[in-house]
Amino acid sequence: MDQPMPDASSSDPVSSQLQGVASTLGDLRLDELLGELQERLARVISTRDRMQDLLDAVLAIGTELELDSTLHRIVTTATELVQARYGALGVLGPGGEFTQFVHAGMDAGTTTAIGGLPKGHGMLGQVTRDPRPLRLADLTEHPSAIGFPAHHPPMRSFLGIPIRVRDEVFGNLYLTEKLDGGEFSQDDEVVLRALAAAAGVSVENAQLFDQVRLRHRWLQASSEITTELLSGVSTADGLRLIAQRAMEISRADCALIVLAREGTATGLARVEAVAGEADIEVGIPVTTDGPVLASLTGDTPVLESDVSASPVSGLQHVLPGYGPALAVPLHSGEAGAGAVIALRRKGNPPFGPGQVPMLASFADQTAIALELAAKNRAQRQLDVFGDRERIARDLHDHVIQRLFATGLSLQGTLRRATDADVRRRLQQSVEQLDDTVREIRTAIFDLHSAPETDEPVSLRRRLLDTVADASSGAGFAPSVRMSGAVDTAVPATYFEHAEAVVREAVTNALRHGEATEITVSIDTGAELTIEIVDNGTGIGENPARSGLANLRKRATQCSGGLDVQAAATGGTRLCWHAPLNSNEP
Repeated sequence: MDQPMPDASSSDPVSSQLQGVASTLGDLRLDELLGELQERLARVISTRDRMQDLLDAVLAIGTELELDSTLHRIVTTATELVQARYGALGVLGPGGEFTQFVHAGMDAGTTTAIGGLPKGHGMLGQVTRDPRPLRLADLTEHPSAIGFPAHHPPMRSFLGIPIRVRDEVFGNLYLTEKLDGGEFSQDDEVVLRALAAAAGVSVENAQLFDQVRLRHRWLQASSEITTELLSGVSTADGLRLIAQRAMEISRADCALIVLAREGTATGLARVEAVAGEADIEVGIPVTTDGPVLASLTGDTPVLESDVSASPVSGLQHVLPGYGPALAVPLHSGEAGAGAVIALRRKGNPPFGPGQVPMLASFADQTAIALELAAKNRAQRQLDVFGDRERIARDLHDHVIQRLFATGLSLQGTLRRATDADVRRRLQQSVEQLDDTVREIRTAIFDLHSAPETDEPVSLRRRLLDTVADASSGAGFAPSVRMSGAVDTAVPATYFEHAEAVVREAVTNALRHGEATEITVSIDTGAELTIEIVDNGTGIGENPARSGLANLRKRATQCSGGLDVQAAATGGTRLCWHAPLNSNEP
């Protein structure tokens, strides 16, 4: 029988060894593959965690509607995502400098010690000049580095990303000092770029929300001003309210209403209303030859970063402490050509272009409200004029005629009376009727004068007010009689003198003469004659000369004279007169 062949694998030691080596190599390869798989799984898990953190960050910044809160959330979220010690976001203005700088990682003490916020130069400005991601291992070695200010913490690793809103760079996001002491990685840059893209959307939403809310506030202010003006408030109060609301809503430190009213000299305007911190008086003239006040004569708003930098701004000598300015035209038939000017202190952020249309729309609506208010006031004045005209006509056609007829009847009876006592009483009654007729005529003249407006007050009204003020608290009202064209024949240069004469004479009669009856008569013919008669104790033998000397001096200035003497019925008669043949004293 044939014998079976022996097994070579069991009998050959070399083959057995080779088989063991192959088995060992297979195990090593498997361990290597498993290690690589675990490493990849760890990277996948890490990437998943970072993506989850990124999604959480995007959701977090997307829930904010306030722009300031959105900016702070973006900075804090970015530092957490890339494990940075410090983070900052600089908002760019029209000139490329920062208008706002939000930071995280520094305490309040360090921020105070450093001082003012950066302007966007050096490394911070590099991302502005070249709006692309910038990742550095040591920012101090970059050619754009200009060093740190005093008390600034040291920084090495750097990652800067621009934030875009509708293809325009809104600002720059800066991260420095990786927490583990290393550099920012490519993955950090990718994550931060994704966050910057989401941040741009969040910033745009916050801006839109802020604009909607701001527009709502402007509409509320316009409605408030329209209601106030149409309810009868004066033009001056209306302008003050416009300035106040313009300052509040535009977040300005000061607001002015500057008008070039009809009759104002060419190239000059007046400040008609002031709101805020400005140390400026209403009525001060300003020149209109500068860029800010150019809106007075044009329809284009003016936006300036520093109003004091322009040599002919028209405002630099009035408001030296102010910088950013925004002026929009205010054209109203009532107020005349003008401008609403909002100003901020030097060092504060400038006004943004988005604020221009809102303030311009506000000015247009308030201008319409001013015109409507002017028309309403004119209509009310016409109604008042109509009522006054009717009352004056009734007094003249009925009351005075009846009193005059009664006086004629008494005079006819006086000639027939034989008893001396009856004749005396009739004569007194006739004189009293004459006095009553004069007073009613004065009232008629007063009714024909214009009611109180924003225009200069007439001389008739000023003298009546002067008598009322001088005799307040006397216990009786002096009798005032006026005849002639007091409001038209007397030049304005006499107004101050006439008021002073009436005030001095009435005050002396009450204080020194202890009068209980005072009659003030003003007549305009060839001369302005002011006569004050009282029933007091008289001027005495040694009267005080200071007041009379002042009145005599005023008469001399007007080429007139002053006569003071004892009245026939007791008391004092003062007569001050000045010629009316010229308009100059």
